[in-house]
Amino acid sequence: MAYILVLDDVEDAGLLIKRILERAGHEVAAFTEEEDAITHAELNMVDLAILDINLKKMTGVEVLEQLKKHSPKMKAIMLTGYPTMETAKDALHLGASDYCVKPIDKEELEEKVEEVLDM
Repeated sequence: MAYILVLDDVEDAGLLIKRILERAGHEVAAFTEEEDAITHAELNMVDLAILDINLKKMTGVEVLEQLKKHSPKMKAIMLTGYPTMETAKDALHLGASDYCVKPIDKEELEEKVEEVLDM
C-alpha cells in the first residue's frame, strides 16, 4: 500500500478521503494548511498527493509545483468542484496524473488512486 498526503481546505473533505483510503489499506496524512502539507512532504516519502485545486493561500497547482521540486516522482490527483480545461491542463502539465470532481465518489476515488499508483 501507499503513503498518501491529502490537502483540502475543508477539514471534513480531507477526513472523508483519509477514511476512505485508510479502509483500502493506505497510510494517509490529511492537512488543511498548505505550508503544513508542504513541510510534511519534505520530511516524509509521499507516494501520492491528493490536492484540492482551490485552497486558502495557494492553489493546488502551486502546491503541486512545490511538492514536485522535492519529490519529482511523487504522483498526484487533483480535486475540484469546478472542473475546467485550464485547471486540468495546468495540473497535468505539472505532473498530476488525474483529477476527481467533488463531491467525492468513494468508488471513483478508490479506482483513480489504484490506477495512478499502478502507473
